[in-house]
Amino acid sequence: MSVKLSVSALAIAAVSATAAAARDNVQVAGSSTVLPYASIVAEAFGDNTDFPTPVVESGGSSSGLKRFCEGVGENTIDIANASRAIRESEIAACAENGVTDIIEVRIGYDGIVFASQQSGPAFTAFTPTDIFNAIGAKVLKDGQIVDNPHTSWSEFNADLPDAEIAMFIPGTKHGTREVFEEKVLLIGCEETGAMKAMIDGGMSEDDAEDACLDVRQDGKSVDIDGDYTETLARIDANTNGIGVFGLAFYENNTDKLKVATMSGVEPTTATIASGEYPVSRPLFFYVKKAHIGVIPGLKEYAEFFISDDLAGPNGPLAQYGLVSDPELAKTQQMVADEKVMGADM
Repeated sequence: MSVKLSVSALAIAAVSATAAAARDNVQVAGSSTVLPYASIVAEAFGDNTDFPTPVVESGGSSSGLKRFCEGVGENTIDIANASRAIRESEIAACAENGVTDIIEVRIGYDGIVFASQQSGPAFTAFTPTDIFNAIGAKVLKDGQIVDNPHTSWSEFNADLPDAEIAMFIPGTKHGTREVFEEKVLLIGCEETGAMKAMIDGGMSEDDAEDACLDVRQDGKSVDIDGDYTETLARIDANTNGIGVFGLAFYENNTDKLKVATMSGVEPTTATIASGEYPVSRPLFFYVKKAHIGVIPGLKEYAEFFISDDLAGPNGPLAQYGLVSDPELAKTQQMVADEKVMGADM
């Protein structure tokens, strides 16, 4: 799904004798989860305004924020899409390169789902404990912390199919991975008693937490560094495969995938909006304020993205799977005021 939308044939504006004019299109990169939403908005923006269609690229949240923080100027991107909040270390890296005024824009919410082949084994219900027991590097077995010995799901949960463990999870550069670690692996580690056993065995709490997030390296768990289309391809090729996806991607591939509940809750826009579904997260994009007024259409694109018509509960983004933010009006005002992170609210 890494897409470059059509842009003006003239990507860089003419250079005068005294100063370089800005390029004439907005440039965006980052989260593969946010990508389909940003692509919809970019195309609509190009079709409905006098500005060129923005260029929207994928690459993952961490990669997009790294590019965003490279500096200020038309040779750097204007917006980073992210499926997690920007980290303090990234804010510091931005500041070191002169990117000091950052506008954080929350666009709504998404859920992380666990899906498999429509015709594959009956993977219909998971808990964080199941996922941790399947792919944790070290697990608790017979009261001892051991290298993960499990080869099939039914070995630790008789209600799950007797099928080979084969999970395809987001690589470490993806914001989805961070949410997966915190809301699934860590919870599963705690609920199985593995974390307590690690600490009782002499580990510090921090070291035990890090160990809980380690995944096995024997091929049962595979990091996917590309976007969700790569994960889908892996599942297409493996009847037993379980993939980690954003809700919107799943909902647009229900002809190929079936989804499992997590802790007894089905992932839907309603259960995510209510907070009932346990593996959900806010989605963001970050705007380089120094580029507003320099890159044509930058602020207009940001405002267009979070308008009621696009990001509201009845807009096209909600139809594609985005859970509308109940505080959208507050975000709209922050963008209108160009309120940067760290400013008094």
